Amino acid sequence: MCLGIPAQIIECGEHFARCHSRNGEIRVDLALVGEQPAGTWLLTFLDAAREIIDPERAVAIEAALDALQAAHAGETDFSAFFADLDREPQLPEFLRKPS
Repeated sequence: MCLGIPAQIIECGEHFARCHSRNGEIRVDLALVGEQPAGTWLLTFLDAAREIIDPERAVAIEAALDALQAAHAGETDFSAFFADLDREPQLPEFLRKPS
């Protein structure tokens, strides 16, 4: 299984970026996303950027990864990790009936 890890660019070169992630500082291959400005969030797999993401998505993914760690540690209450669990589920736009 491969998990996507959010990483924020600290310094960027043409082919690689120095980034900060939950695992510390990493060197990320930019072949699929191209050169990006410092501060950009990337979704990385095996130290390669696969997608540019917004800061809100990075926070949500980090929370899900924290929940995974908590589950591994035996915790069973995940409400603190998923802020949207206290709302009614919503159908995606394309499945909703026209009003």
